[in-house]
Amino acid sequence: MSCRIAPSVLSADLDRLREQVEQAVAGGAEWIHVDVMDGHFVPNLTFGAPLIRALRRITDRPLDVHLMVQHPERYITEYADAGAAVFTFHPEATVHVQRHLSAVREHGMLAGLALNPASPLALIEEVVGDLDLVLVMSVNPGYGGQSYLPASTDKIRRTRALLDRHRSRAALEVDGGITADTIAEPWGAGADTFVAGTAVFGANDPAQAVRALSRRCAVRV
Repeated sequence: MSCRIAPSVLSADLDRLREQVEQAVAGGAEWIHVDVMDGHFVPNLTFGAPLIRALRRITDRPLDVHLMVQHPERYITEYADAGAAVFTFHPEATVHVQRHLSAVREHGMLAGLALNPASPLALIEEVVGDLDLVLVMSVNPGYGGQSYLPASTDKIRRTRALLDRHRSRAALEVDGGITADTIAEPWGAGADTFVAGTAVFGANDPAQAVRALSRRCAVRV
């Protein structure tokens, strides 16, 4: 299993967005992560389709979009048209989750569900076959720069077991407090994709920061 690093532009300097994204890609970043917040589902307001379109002009890396918004289904067509490759939303933010996952795939994107620290695995169990990605939040969403919640490790391990039982090939992504000091623990628990914001774009050398994260995944612990 390979280790995929997805730097989050939530922590990037928007005045230097092209430069920083190019540096992260040069370091081996496979995806670029975009956090979309509406100020309702989480207490912050961030990016939308215009940034996705701008990033699509900057890089050919897949754009991994995480919607922390109410009624995410309203954005499926718009974000697909803007260039999103992965569309992840929270099951608590909508109804008819399976219908929306199907719509995401019909629009040519990978379909993902995100679980907050208090969200049970039962929220994804009935739709595992419709998932291309499960995102385990290892912080309470809304702000960057938070510390990894240690209880997340067991949840990641249980999520990996659930995916394996269903013979799912969905990616298992972790977001929150991922640094060179913390990444080995969720990697050892079975995660394969890691969102890192401050650890990459807060570093003097984003390329080197991505390489440092990747090196910590060299051996499964």
